[in-house]
Formats: sequence, structure tokens, C-alpha cells
Amino acid sequence: MKKLIAIDLDGTLLSSNIDISKENIEAIQAAQEAGHIVMICSGRAPEDIKTVIGQTPLQCPVGGSNGTMVIADGKLLSEVSINKETSKHVATTLNENKFPFKVYTSKGIYVASTWSERMLVFLEKNPDIASGLTEKEYKFMTEQPKETDTIKIFTTIDDVLNNQDLSIQKFFVPTLSGKDELIATLQTIENISITTSGPFNIEIMDTNGHKGNGVKVMAEYFNIPIEHTVAIGDNFNDVPMLEVAGLSVAMGNADPTVKEMADVVTLTNNENGVAHAINKYVLAQ
Repeated sequence: MKKLIAIDLDGTLLSSNIDISKENIEAIQAAQEAGHIVMICSGRAPEDIKTVIGQTPLQCPVGGSNGTMVIADGKLLSEVSINKETSKHVATTLNENKFPFKVYTSKGIYVASTWSERMLVFLEKNPDIASGLTEKEYKFMTEQPKETDTIKIFTTIDDVLNNQDLSIQKFFVPTLSGKDELIATLQTIENISITTSGPFNIEIMDTNGHKGNGVKVMAEYFNIPIEHTVAIGDNFNDVPMLEVAGLSVAMGNADPTVKEMADVVTLTNNENGVAHAINKYVLAQ
């Protein structure tokens, strides 16, 4: 019975060292050789996912930016975007509170020219986070990103909104201090959904922009009934795909709430939890 296995990246397929273990690679390859489809469904942009997976021998279809961009066989199967008017409302709210943010678009990730300045303020407001960072991590977080093929710098949000060649899939906002107040304000904006991929951020998408939709699109493309899907994840942005999948698997390191709603719990991301889940719940069946 052909299955679709949807796997998150950070905290799931990736270890704490941000690498993919030999055991996880071999389990995915074994599943593919057995005729199953393995997709990577992550909050990361599609280009970022391809870079990570490109460091391994794996080839997998992708649900990027929390399933808002679904790609298989070199084709864009689905794209769920936030309309420009709503995007302006979100950006205005973030700017009023001087939150650093990134805009994930169909043409790469747009980062404000004030990123470094705002991140320094963010860390000053959250000394517990700052004190736990290594020198390398602190530099990585506060350094102004340089423009690349996938990273673009904007001065004002209008630079992004007025670009007719792109669509906006997601806002990524590092936050802790003032997080609840920000979420409460954002919840007054219509047609958006708010989630998190970790304790120190929030992610804003269109109401229909989530990993659950990404899994549905991929399952339909490969003619796999939704009840024959497996989803593996660890955080709140994984919940929509865990809810739609025939079998939901929470990582051993997952948030307790995520573990509670999943069908089963596997080992942690540092114990090859993905390989354990594939071997036990797919290949052994």
C-alpha cells in the first residue's frame, strides 16, 4: 500500500547539530524504494529546504513555507498567498511595534534593512535568550543579512508590496517579549492564521496556508488517499498536517501539547526518531 510520508525539518529530521543522520537518510531511501512518497514539509522556504536536502543523496518533493508552496517533479502544484492589503496591515502592525521580521515570498525571502538594529533591541528586551547564545549564534542573529539569490533586502514594506512579480506566503517574526500582545493584535486582522515553529517566534500565513493543506495537495497529486498518509513533526506549525494525516507521529522532543494530540510518539530528533517511525509504522507494516 503506497503511502505519503510528510516530514518536518527542524526539530524532526534535523538533529540539534542541524544535520540529517545516516540512519534517517537510509530509512527515507528504504521507504522510497518500497514505493512510498516522502515529502519534506517545513516552515523553511523551498530554496532553503533544497539547500539542506541537497547536502544528502535524498530527492524529495517539498511543502515549503509551512506548506504554502508545494513542489513535486519540478512543478509548483499549489501556492497559498496572503493578499497584498492584508500583508500591508500585518507589516504595519509589526513596524508600529518595531519587531524584526522576514517576508517569505515566491521570489525568495525579503529582510528589512533594519533587521540588525531591531534584532539587537529584541535581544536587549530578552536577556534570557541573549545570555544563552554563543558568540557565533549572537553574531548570526544580529548581523545584517547580505543579499543573495534567495535573500533580498527591502527598505520599506512597499518595496515588497508593489512588486507585481511576487506573492507573499509568510511573515516570520522572532519574538518573546510582547508576544501575547502582538498575537492578540494580529488576531484582529481577517484572513490570516498565526502559528509558531519554536518558543521564540511566530509565523503568519493566509487562513488556508498551513502544512495540512500542503499534505492534502501532495497526496492528491500522487493519488494517495489521505488515510494512507503519515506526518512526523515536533511543533505547533506541524499540528495541521498531524491532524489531517492518517497516522500522526510526534517526535520524542516535541512540545507536550503536540505529543498529546498525536497518534504515536517516536524517539527524539537526536535519536533518529524519523528513522524509528518509518521503520516501525511504515516499513514493518
